[in-house]
Amino acid sequence: MAQGDVFINCPFDTEFEGLRNAIIFAIYDCGFRPRCALESANGNEYRFEKIKKLIKESKFGIHDISRTELDDKNQLPRFNMPLELGLFIGAMSYGGRNVKDKSLLILDKEQYRYQKYISDIAGQDIRAHDNCERKVIKCVRDWLYSESKGEVQLPGGGYIADRYEQFKAELPALCETVRRKVDELTYPDFNNLASEWAASHQLDAEIAAGN
Repeated sequence: MAQGDVFINCPFDTEFEGLRNAIIFAIYDCGFRPRCALESANGNEYRFEKIKKLIKESKFGIHDISRTELDDKNQLPRFNMPLELGLFIGAMSYGGRNVKDKSLLILDKEQYRYQKYISDIAGQDIRAHDNCERKVIKCVRDWLYSESKGEVQLPGGGYIADRYEQFKAELPALCETVRRKVDELTYPDFNNLASEWAASHQLDAEIAAGN
């Protein structure tokens, strides 16, 4: 199990893209690595098998359950996120010693909304982001800092959110260097750019300089 890997369980449609990208950036900027089924386009792997493999390999998991409302087209609820959350909790509870040592962050758009549709997870520390990129970055940063047990020094969530705004402002120019347009970026494309930016603007150097 990779100690710095963070499994991401969230919607992957365009409506959630802003929050998803903010989560990815925050993970990289805090010195961790995001993982999700979209990182590989191997058609020989079933999606569910990919998810199980990633959960097994990742010490951390971020689970956003904010999009469980009825689908506009089919009028059916979207249960992929609660399903993957259940898999992760199951791994924590029943996996072998090298699998059970996990930590999870559950996100929703409202603090107590989950009680209306998934009340069995009452007692978990569920954090609300209010569909706000800056808030979701703070949630991710605070959780990762807490789970690192002080082994890493991180500035506050507001500072990392400011860095994300800087990254977004530079993103069009970064896309030009790889001959892409912002609206053409795939999940791996965005990950690569966010990872490279975070590596070239390292937080520890800024902290040491007092910035």
